[in-house]
Amino acid sequence: MAWWRWGHDNPHRDETESEGGLRVQLPRQRRGTGAVGPVTMERIGASLSRQEIRHLTDADGALLALWERHAVLFTLEGPDDEILVVRARAHATTPQEWSERAYAAANEWNHARRFMKAYVGDPTERGGLPFYAEMQVPFLAGAHDELIDELIDCAAAVAATYVDWLHSDAGVL
Repeated sequence: MAWWRWGHDNPHRDETESEGGLRVQLPRQRRGTGAVGPVTMERIGASLSRQEIRHLTDADGALLALWERHAVLFTLEGPDDEILVVRARAHATTPQEWSERAYAAANEWNHARRFMKAYVGDPTERGGLPFYAEMQVPFLAGAHDELIDELIDCAAAVAATYVDWLHSDAGVL
C-alpha cells in the first residue's frame, strides 16, 4: 500500500498538522534500538560479521575485506580515532599512458555521485595507476549498531558498483 494511503493507526507514521489545518502523514524514521556508543574497530568487525562479510585484521588493526575485483579497508583515524574511513581499491590498475583517461573517469564518478569519492593513486611499483574510492564519517558523538551496519552495507555495495563501473562503462580497467 502506498505511504499516503496508510491509516491513522499505522505505527510507522507520524501525523503532523500544517498551517491550513490539513493533516499530512509523514514517514516515521527508524531509530536505532541499541545504545549509542563509541565507534571502535571491535564494533566495525562485529558489523562486518553480522553482515557475513569476511575480513582480515592487518598489522595496524585495520580490517580488510576482499572481493574478486577489489578490497575494502575499514579503519579509524583522527586524533581520537573518531573518523571511520572506508577505502576501496580496485585490484587492477591502468597503464600510466592512460592517466588522462583515468583522471577523467574519477572526475566523472565524482560528478555523478555523492557517496564514496573516487581518486587515482600514485603509480604502483609495477607502474600501474590504482583506483580508489573513499568515504570518511566523523563519529565523535558515537553511533548505534544499526547506523554502523547501514553505513558498512552501503559502503560495500557502492565499492562493488564503483569497481564494476571502472571495468564496464568507464572502460579504464
